[in-house]
Amino acid sequence: MYFADKAVVVVNPEVSSVRDSDRIIGLLDSKTRHAENGGTVPSHLLLTRYSPGRVATGEMLSIADVEEVLGLKAVGVIPESSDVLNASNKGEPVILESESEAGKAYDDAVARLLGEDRPMRFITLEKKGFFSKLFGG
Repeated sequence: MYFADKAVVVVNPEVSSVRDSDRIIGLLDSKTRHAENGGTVPSHLLLTRYSPGRVATGEMLSIADVEEVLGLKAVGVIPESSDVLNASNKGEPVILESESEAGKAYDDAVARLLGEDRPMRFITLEKKGFFSKLFGG
């Protein structure tokens, strides 16, 4: 991390994961070569295991909530999918499964990191999340 030129902060839309990711961002802002020289490491948010249905019921933080808490814009949103576990059990990257929504979402995130303009997919049913409900936003 000390020599990082760019960071991808991977977070699940759950309070404990967001809290841990906030600590990592703090370390990126204070314990890197860029920070020692007065700069910052450009950081991007990758939201994983995202379930629009659970966001709608308030069981999970929304994309907007996570972005607001961490102060980062999502470069990708990976839907919760059994394809990820299946690919892991096979020892293969999920991105190689051409029909997998999660694989396509990872492919999109990589393309965005490389400068391509791609729409966010698989994030339908976005409703108010936990923080929005809690603070009346």
